[in-house]
Amino acid sequence: MKNKWFVRFSGEVKVQVTGKGIERLLNQLIREGIAIWDVRRNGQEMVTFNISLGHVKNIRLPVRNSGCKIRFLERAGGPFFLRKLWTNSGLLVGAGIFFIVIMLLSNMVWGIEIKGASPATEHQIRKELDKMGIRTAKLQFTIDHVENIQRTLTDRIEAVTWIGVELKGTTYHFQVVEKNEPKKAEIIAPRHLVAKRKAAIVKIFVEKGEAAVKVNDYVVPGQLLVSGLYGKEGEMKQVPATGEILGETWYKTEVELPLKTTFHVFSGNERRNYLIKAAGKGLPVWGFGKPDYKEYETEVNELPVRFFRWELPVKIETKTIREREKVTRIYRREEAIESAKEIARKDIKNRLPENAIIKGEKILHQSIENDKVKLITHFTIIEDIAEGQPIIQGD
Repeated sequence: MKNKWFVRFSGEVKVQVTGKGIERLLNQLIREGIAIWDVRRNGQEMVTFNISLGHVKNIRLPVRNSGCKIRFLERAGGPFFLRKLWTNSGLLVGAGIFFIVIMLLSNMVWGIEIKGASPATEHQIRKELDKMGIRTAKLQFTIDHVENIQRTLTDRIEAVTWIGVELKGTTYHFQVVEKNEPKKAEIIAPRHLVAKRKAAIVKIFVEKGEAAVKVNDYVVPGQLLVSGLYGKEGEMKQVPATGEILGETWYKTEVELPLKTTFHVFSGNERRNYLIKAAGKGLPVWGFGKPDYKEYETEVNELPVRFFRWELPVKIETKTIREREKVTRIYRREEAIESAKEIARKDIKNRLPENAIIKGEKILHQSIENDKVKLITHFTIIEDIAEGQPIIQGD
């Protein structure tokens, strides 16, 4: 038999023939083109051999004419295997459904733990998580990556300084650091308070030490504001000078803003593709084909597939494709000047401490050259100008 593999797929039957005309029967089968193989004699009047399933009906007439008796002993090959599978299909389907259910349950979110947050902040976090679709009984594949969750929560909730997000098994763990935590008492060595900028003094409040300047005095950097030495001559005591010395300071900013600006924005249209990855190769399961967007950005996240607590060598890859559009913004003269002023204000606020106050602003120079607005602004600021300076021998 030359193509035994093909016969195994199409099916084969083992036949037992008994009688006195066995040789004539075998010769007749060969003349009629019926292939037989594995022919074995089991006595004077008994032979076994194999034939293909398709030739079973063709041997009945030659066997009847030969006076021999035929008996089918064994069946093997593809059709009989499929029939056996179909007979046991209930068991196979049940096992498959069980495996799929366990896989789904192992890759769902079954717990959300939040630590370090007050009850009010925890309630707010849970509301935001619900808006983001992060809740129990939700498949992990449909949820954003932990880095995106962390960034979104930090941006939306003002009461927190930092939120750590970690996915362990089927539970999301959130570690929260809230704002306005009680400050630890700072141990300050004896020191003076000196000016850190040129300023005109507008207010003096001394907690410890002795003031060395008065309101309306003009000071320069390094000039003594509050002395950490006090007492009678020869009996001077050293203290860590503390207080608040508000001074009127001056800043200058320069802003250049083009009248025509081109930038990219997201249109809000997006699609997601899901792939099953194993051994470095991916099989698409949802979201086929390329997007019909002219310009787009792709964000790729991978999540391991778990079976109970074990990670399988299979990952679910989520590709988020967001449509991107090119937008050209053209300012009118008045709009460009107002935008440049706003940029100057933001720039000065970034350079100042939180408690500083902008007292006034004055435009020193304003021009439009080469399709750009150039703006030089002078700001008058009220801020604490004091900084510590250690007391050294000889002061």
